[in-house]
Amino acid sequence: MILPVAVARGVATGEVDRAYRRWSTSRVRAGSTLRTAAGVVEIVAVERIDPSSITDDDARAAGATSAAAVHGSFCGSPGDPVFRIRLRAAGPDPREALRDEPITDPGELDELVRRLDRLDRASRHGPWTRATLRCVDAHPGERAADLARRLGRERDPLKLDVRKLKNLGLTESLGTGYRISPRGAAFLATGR
Repeated sequence: MILPVAVARGVATGEVDRAYRRWSTSRVRAGSTLRTAAGVVEIVAVERIDPSSITDDDARAAGATSAAAVHGSFCGSPGDPVFRIRLRAAGPDPREALRDEPITDPGELDELVRRLDRLDRASRHGPWTRATLRCVDAHPGERAADLARRLGRERDPLKLDVRKLKNLGLTESLGTGYRISPRGAAFLATGR
């Protein structure tokens, strides 16, 4: 489940405590978490509801302007059930702290190299991690489509790969594009 940035920020400030989705079956479960642009969000509860029970107050608690706006946002088949997903802020995204954490231990650097090598080996299009890091470093803020063109790749798979680098604390997302994190710059400086 993806939360729009405005909704994620609303959860972080306490202004939003729910979301509504139309799915054939629930795609999230209570107790799970989502990493969002505004930190980690916990799924507190998932309930199947009658969509006609959504009020304007419910919609505002979901970050929408009205019940009609919530209904208008539904995807899927009109016959699919509607779920109310209760949300709460669960803290900052741990990747934010990781990206500023220096690589001081040689064992930590070796583990990072092993993880990058594993990503390269698992790739269908060959090694990509170092080239992608160097490209992001050389072109901060550049759109994913432009980075993909520079690397001879398709945009969506590149975005997934950059997210893998972000999970390791090596890149960070901007409003548009990406930039290398301090941890990523330190890694590139090792030449490994």
